[in-house]
Amino acid sequence: MIIRTLMERSAVYRHALAPVMSLVGFTGIIAGAVGAGLGFETSRFFAAYWTGIAIVCMVEAFLLIRRQAVKEVEPFWSPPARRVVRAILPAFFAGLAVAVVFFCMDLTVREQVVLIIPIWMVIYGLGMHSAGFFMPRGFRWFGWGFIVCGLAGAGYWARLSATDTRLPDFPVANTAMAVLFGGAHTAYGIYLYFTEKRQPVV
Repeated sequence: MIIRTLMERSAVYRHALAPVMSLVGFTGIIAGAVGAGLGFETSRFFAAYWTGIAIVCMVEAFLLIRRQAVKEVEPFWSPPARRVVRAILPAFFAGLAVAVVFFCMDLTVREQVVLIIPIWMVIYGLGMHSAGFFMPRGFRWFGWGFIVCGLAGAGYWARLSATDTRLPDFPVANTAMAVLFGGAHTAYGIYLYFTEKRQPVV
């Protein structure tokens, strides 16, 4: 019965994921463009700004998934939905904790501030991978993409720091957030739009 419920709920999630990913991606791209022009000077503003954007994206996802559940005459806060939330909650809490640390440290050296991006990417990827056990199979690969890119970014950061090469400034960091987070979600949303009717739910 549990397996059947998860499979049925996975179908609802797959239909909801395309608009969710597209909207979240679009929000991330716009936020990155706006952030690039705001002229951040410390990690406090950078962390606070993107934490706010993350909250906006979560609200967007909540409203879209709830609307889809109502449309499909399905309970929103069902046992499978609770499993998904429990799966991603530790990673999201860790991401918030990292934001709080960078906010409190109020760093002004951009070489240190840029490190928050790969850290967030790895944490977010872990959360998406955990949620993928209750979602369509491709969602786990989506999480792995963030993990790999985050680790590669951390390695790149370490190499540049070791050679005293100047790392990107805040406008470039915001652009990176737009591309890595916003762009990735938009691309996945487009992928789901073109595949959800052709591929069976697995």
